[in-house]
Amino acid sequence: MYAVSPDAERVWQDLIAHVADEAGVSLDYVAYPAPQPLELLWRRADLGCVQMCGYPIALRLADIVPIAAPIPRAAWAEGRAAYRTDLIVRQDAPFRSLPETFGRRLGWTVAHSHSGFNALRHHLLPYRTRERPALYREVRGNLVTARAVLDAVRDGVIDIGPLDAYWHTLIRQWRPELVAAVRVLESTATAPMPAFVAAPAMPGEHVAALRAAFVAASARPWFAPVGDALLIDGFSAVTHEDFRQTLAWHEAAMAAGYAEPA
Repeated sequence: MYAVSPDAERVWQDLIAHVADEAGVSLDYVAYPAPQPLELLWRRADLGCVQMCGYPIALRLADIVPIAAPIPRAAWAEGRAAYRTDLIVRQDAPFRSLPETFGRRLGWTVAHSHSGFNALRHHLLPYRTRERPALYREVRGNLVTARAVLDAVRDGVIDIGPLDAYWHTLIRQWRPELVAAVRVLESTATAPMPAFVAAPAMPGEHVAALRAAFVAASARPWFAPVGDALLIDGFSAVTHEDFRQTLAWHEAAMAAGYAEPA
C-alpha cells in the first residue's frame, strides 16, 4: 500500500524481512504493484504479512488476522497507529475553505478504502442537508489509487480529492516534485492505521511471533534507518476491535442514506 517508489518498496521489503527473521517465520516476498485489486490479494489463503486498509478489516471483507500497524512519524498521529485523510486541491485553486469547493468536481479512490472513501464521506456528512443531499455537481469515483487522485487534482480533472495523509507524507519524502503543485485544504479526523494481516491458515504461534517482532522492532539496531526512510516510529499490535471507529463512521453514513461521497 505504501510502496510510493521502487526504492521505498525495497525498504518495506527489508523491514518485513527483519521482522520475519526475528519472528522465525519464513515468508516469500511477492510484488503486487498497483492498480491490481487488493481485495483479491487479501483473500489469498497463503497470505503471510500484507498491509490491509482498516475499512475492509472493519467490514470483514476478507477473512484475515490483524497483526500490527505502523505508527506514523507525524504530529497528527500523536504517537499512535493512526492516520487521517488530506483533502487536496491545486496550489493555484481559488478555494480557501471546504464549502467553497461544493458544486465543483470531487474524486474518490475505491469503495473499500477508508482514506479515499469512508473518511471522506464521514468528513462531508455534516455538510449535507435535506435540501442539498449531494454537495458536488460531478463525482469521479473508482480512481483506485492515491496516486491517481493526486494526478487528477494536479491535472485539473477534479477540483478536490482525498489523499491518505501518511501516503502523502511518504510521497513528499520520496517524490517531492509530485506534490509541489497541490496543497491541503482540510484534513479529516484520525482513524486506525492500516495493519499488517495474515490469512487464518497462518499458525497462531507464527502470528504471535510476528506481532511481537513488529512491536519490538523500534528497539532493534536495524530499525533507525528504516524508520527514517519510511517515517514511522514503530508498530502497535492490533486486533479487529481496534477498527470499531472505522465501522462506526460507515454505519453513520449508511444510516443517513449517504452511501457514496457526493
